Amino acid sequence: MPKAIDIHVHAPYEHGGSAPAAGSKLAQIAEAAASYFRSGAMPKSVEEMAAYYAERDIFAVLLAENWESTTGIAPVTNDFIAGVVRRYAAQFIGFCSVDPWQARKAVDEVRRSSEELGLRGVKFHPALQEFFPSDPRFRPLFEECARLKMPVLVHTGMTGFGAGMPGGAGIRSKYCAPIPYIDDLAADIPELTIIMAHPAFPWVDEQLAVLLHKGNVFMDISGWSPKYFQPQLIQHANTLLQDKVMFGSDYPMILPDRWLADFAAAPFRDEVREKILWKNANRVLGLGLGA
Repeated sequence: MPKAIDIHVHAPYEHGGSAPAAGSKLAQIAEAAASYFRSGAMPKSVEEMAAYYAERDIFAVLLAENWESTTGIAPVTNDFIAGVVRRYAAQFIGFCSVDPWQARKAVDEVRRSSEELGLRGVKFHPALQEFFPSDPRFRPLFEECARLKMPVLVHTGMTGFGAGMPGGAGIRSKYCAPIPYIDDLAADIPELTIIMAHPAFPWVDEQLAVLLHKGNVFMDISGWSPKYFQPQLIQHANTLLQDKVMFGSDYPMILPDRWLADFAAAPFRDEVREKILWKNANRVLGLGLGA
């Protein structure tokens, strides 16, 4: 059994696209995110990333990214993620990403990612993709995810992209509120497994309410150091929601070494730590690790 399961990992920038030009808006957004997260040196290769996780005995979920049509940021493709997972099958599983505005093409790509590429879930970022998850126009896409038993990992709360820039680089947080968008989606498609990514600041109370009320909704606690978790999040994770909260780092923006050190110092109960670090993800994602 691995020491932990990190369900929120981004790949290094070597997926076929070119890095944004120095001084461009995309470069500024990347620099703002790195500054916001105080990321330090970024990994240079997939090999470096895989070695990092193997050395620490951490299994991980590697995420594709596709918000090119709304941001101009080159995608981390599903085929690239699938290739990394094939090379390092003992270390990673992969989640695909699709552009929800591509309608039928997006539905077909989710199916291809599951049936041909062997990817295990779908990642969405509503603020970057500029869509409300509960919008009826996207229901066929989420219904296909449910049919394929592909959990969806949906960004909630503010984002580090554009943080501190004038106007936040035009990125709007409204798309990432848990209520009504995640709450409605969970009610409309109860067979869909939904994982809210990150503590949903400034809507953490709403997030906790959705988790308590909707049996098909879970969360990861990536993207924030545990030293910044709000008291009510820790209280609920220690008690009523101890089976619904999962470790995620947001690598490479936050490295597991940093996250885990801060987690060790946070006031979580010992029996709950094990659930957060690996037991809940093992169950929710159906990984079967340690079986």
